[in-house]
Amino acid sequence: MKASVDPDRCAGHGDCVSTCPDVFAWTADGYAEAVLDEIPDQYQDLVAKAVQDCPEHAISAQG
Repeated sequence: MKASVDPDRCAGHGDCVSTCPDVFAWTADGYAEAVLDEIPDQYQDLVAKAVQDCPEHAISAQG
């Protein structure tokens, strides 16, 4: 699985960073980004939750 954050949609709420800080982190500009190329199995449920809970629908996960 791969996750990505659309920088044009991210408003910096940080729900994804709170939900799964091993996959999502803050950029220097205060927005979220995915920091892993491949999501390990143990984080896939948390990434799916981050996708679902993002108020801006800025996160996608594939694979």
